[in-house]
Amino acid sequence: MNVNKIKEKITLHPIMSLLFMIGVTIVLSGIFRALGIEATSRRISTTSLEYNTYIAEVTSLFSLSGLKYIFTSTISNFMSFAPLSSFIIILIGIGIMQKSGFLKVAFTLLTKNAKKINVTFVLVLICILLGMIGDLSFIIMLPLSAILFEVGKRNPTLGIVTSFASLTCGYGINLIFTSIDSSLVSLTTLASHVLDGNYVIETTSFLLIMLVAVFLLAFFITQITEKYLVYKLDKYEFAEEELSEEVTLDKKQRKGLALAFLAFCAYFIIFLYNIIPGLPLSGKFLDNSQAFYIDKLFSYNSFFSSGFVFIITFGMIIIGFFYGIGAKTIKNHHELCEDLGHSLDGIGQILVLILFASIFINVFKKTNIGTVIVTALSALMNSTSFTAIPLIILLFIVSAVATIFMPSSVNRWTLLSGVVVPVFMNAGISPEFAQVVFRFGECVTIGITPLFAYFVIYLSLLEKYNQRKSPVNILKAIKYQLPYIAITFVLLLTILIVWYIVGLPIGIGVFPTL
Repeated sequence: MNVNKIKEKITLHPIMSLLFMIGVTIVLSGIFRALGIEATSRRISTTSLEYNTYIAEVTSLFSLSGLKYIFTSTISNFMSFAPLSSFIIILIGIGIMQKSGFLKVAFTLLTKNAKKINVTFVLVLICILLGMIGDLSFIIMLPLSAILFEVGKRNPTLGIVTSFASLTCGYGINLIFTSIDSSLVSLTTLASHVLDGNYVIETTSFLLIMLVAVFLLAFFITQITEKYLVYKLDKYEFAEEELSEEVTLDKKQRKGLALAFLAFCAYFIIFLYNIIPGLPLSGKFLDNSQAFYIDKLFSYNSFFSSGFVFIITFGMIIIGFFYGIGAKTIKNHHELCEDLGHSLDGIGQILVLILFASIFINVFKKTNIGTVIVTALSALMNSTSFTAIPLIILLFIVSAVATIFMPSSVNRWTLLSGVVVPVFMNAGISPEFAQVVFRFGECVTIGITPLFAYFVIYLSLLEKYNQRKSPVNILKAIKYQLPYIAITFVLLLTILIVWYIVGLPIGIGVFPTL
């Protein structure tokens, strides 16, 4: 028996790995609770701007009441698990675009005369920039990246790994002020008012440093993919007919593309008009009770935010349908209805993975272990005597570590900002730069924590395109990301240090120092 077969026998299936992590979390919660493990830090009162002592304690699930909670909350938690419904709905749209032939023709036309490295760079850049739409970018780009590489006769696993690395390593890097940025800025501003009640942070305060980070990160991720990872993945075997098949643009396909383009343009104009405020009968998708435009767009009460997944999916359906009508690949409504379910064929294993991932995340959150760890890191930041570059490095590392146990940016910054921002201001560093350090730090580890809800989508798609007899386990999925993690750590920390030393503006009229 060779080494590979031995590894296959001892490697845990992802579902068994999730079950193991659930069990370990439950046991640890009981042990930590029995030992009285807790963490104490300070939080700012939103009304008085005074500090209150905050104590985070572990909640034990290693008990009858804990088991009752797990069993009674599993179904409701699974049904409300964000990636589940979004993933299924988006797959419907992707399915009809794929089955009608639109994706194959469109991707072939876009890439047939382009160098592989250029295609990869554009994909990486798009993934980073799509952070503006939030976590939905994972649902859209991961399956589309796999199809893009498969159409180009490349390993679809490479497309999945590359797009996931781009989305996660660029998670805290945005050229456009997003809804997450808005929430973080509110917390940063509140914390800054402890020392300066008149401090104001603008939406353009991070633009310049983010611009540089976007393109440098896209370049290095592309280099890792094309110069390193492409040689490390298992070879993907295409069927002979797939390798020999050539896509030629005939009259029917040109008609299909023209119809799809016109239909999409009409749909996009209607959509765009409804997110523009101030015009006659416009802005119907916005929540006009909000102050910032980004909050009008992405608040919970806006039609745009609540219906965004279906808006995207319906656009995909329109493209696939009109292409199919023009290219004669969809002849009647019966074929249309059958094509809607094309991408949902064989997703039973994916649904099971999502189920156990949702249980693990729910159990971990309930134990409060992540909150205790982040609170302890907040206390560490509060007790430090570091200034200047050592302080920047400390927050960068603290943010990276905290992200592993609490992937939510807003929740983490809620625990950290009240301590971090005043510490940075007392060291002569601006609140805006403190937030940039925090966001850059989370880019390093968000892609390797199974507590991140969209990690399971990444894992599921790796398994979908896996041709080996043994499944893609969690450790292997993380291993694929490690080269990207290493370069992201070095690159972003270097940018921060150079920016601080040189004193370049991080945004319009904003500098690293006060």
